[in-house]
Amino acid sequence: MKFNDITEKTLIEEIKKEFLSSKPGLSLGIGDDAAVIKAGKKKFLLTKDLLLDGIHFFKDIHPPRLLGRKSLNASLSDIAAMGGTPLYALLGLGLPEHTSAEWIDGFFTGIKSASEEFDTALAGGDISRAGVLTISVTVIGEGRNIIKRRGARPGDVICVSGKLGDSAQGLQLIKQGAKLGDDQRTDVLLKAFFDPVPQVSLGRIISEKKIASSMIDVSDGLSVDLNHLCEESGAGAEIYAGKIPASNELRFFQKKDREICLHGGEDYSLLFTVPEEKKRRMELLDKEYEISEIGRMIRGRDILLVEENGKREKLEIKGYQHFFR
Repeated sequence: MKFNDITEKTLIEEIKKEFLSSKPGLSLGIGDDAAVIKAGKKKFLLTKDLLLDGIHFFKDIHPPRLLGRKSLNASLSDIAAMGGTPLYALLGLGLPEHTSAEWIDGFFTGIKSASEEFDTALAGGDISRAGVLTISVTVIGEGRNIIKRRGARPGDVICVSGKLGDSAQGLQLIKQGAKLGDDQRTDVLLKAFFDPVPQVSLGRIISEKKIASSMIDVSDGLSVDLNHLCEESGAGAEIYAGKIPASNELRFFQKKDREICLHGGEDYSLLFTVPEEKKRRMELLDKEYEISEIGRMIRGRDILLVEENGKREKLEIKGYQHFFR
């Protein structure tokens, strides 16, 4: 393989081409939130996430228990995005020398807390010494009606669960020295970053009721993840600026919250598309889950931001993306 100006996207595309597999049982490989393997009548979902100190978290300020929870929950969110049920997890842990026993105990207390909350058994893994704290989590789940990133069609309604931007705002506050317990408003935003909650039950219901034509979790930011969905589906989208959901806590700190809602990462909301004829099924979910209709899929490949006055402009894609040099 040869790479020039490598980005996360180009690297994944090159790997995908190099390792394209027709192995029996592999029904969905590289390029979605999880791989899908068929075994008899069952479909299993496999996903992996890698977290590095200084990039995905900050060991010195991230409470170890909450880091344990976040490490597992990030992978559980991938299973949720496919409409699946998590079953088992594998943990790879690289620990720097002199990591305290107290920190390790707190971290595994968090792993246990999340695994019990979402009925996911820690089935094994590996531990090693490392130069930087490194966490690798693999989750295996199962599902029946697997929802992929591709499948959206022009005219489908674009929906998102929960609020956007809280985690990114929480990270900004952390960098400014904010701590849990400072005040109730700040705590909401810091917890969104420290301890995100995967939308497993919502994803499963969307799958069971066959509501969505496509789905992805919002981990890299709304603009980036919507772009993934559009590219895989071969369609464009228009997003209504006035419909993007933001919390009151975020609006207290961001008088102009649009940028952080569009491009902030690690919301772990579910972004999904719904055919017009299935909108009623989606609306019934809003009694239990906070769901916002934020746009529609359109013909072409552009993603447009539509202002409340009707003005339309191309949306810049600039959420969190890994770059390699």
